[in-house]
Amino acid sequence: MSDKTPRLKNDDSGIDAALVRQLADILNDTDLTEIEVEKDDLKIKVKRDVTVAAAPVHYAAAPAPVAHAVPAMAAAPSGAAMPSDPATIVARAGEEVKSPMVGTAYLQPSPEAPPFVQPGDKVKKGQTLLIVEAMKTMNPIQAPRDGVVSEVLVGDAQPVEFGEPLVLLEA
Repeated sequence: MSDKTPRLKNDDSGIDAALVRQLADILNDTDLTEIEVEKDDLKIKVKRDVTVAAAPVHYAAAPAPVAHAVPAMAAAPSGAAMPSDPATIVARAGEEVKSPMVGTAYLQPSPEAPPFVQPGDKVKKGQTLLIVEAMKTMNPIQAPRDGVVSEVLVGDAQPVEFGEPLVLLEA
């Protein structure tokens, strides 16, 4: 190591180890992959490699035809993706409960547990409809009012966007 190579210590001649730890903590807390700080001739860059694993894909059988089919939905091609697919969204009666964040939707509290709600369930204001995981935090999505779940618009473990409709509530 040459005399000009900065050493990790807490004095004016090198890099502040506490600062490097703080930057690493910021990376972990914010889910960033790289952060760089520059002051005078000192430049600190903290970077981590992130391996993104593909989420497991769960396939489910198509739901049985409903006796009170909506005519606008009949125009959708059979075998259409998910009802929340932007290409198949049509005007729906009721109130859409939308995702307040980007994340992954989970329909039950654990893989072995039953879903929070299913179409036809009566719900009370504040009742958990599903969970959206964002940055390793489970965020319950609650019913904004009393009503009946007419449709769950997302699948389990499905990625969701901010503002994406998740559940349709009727009076």
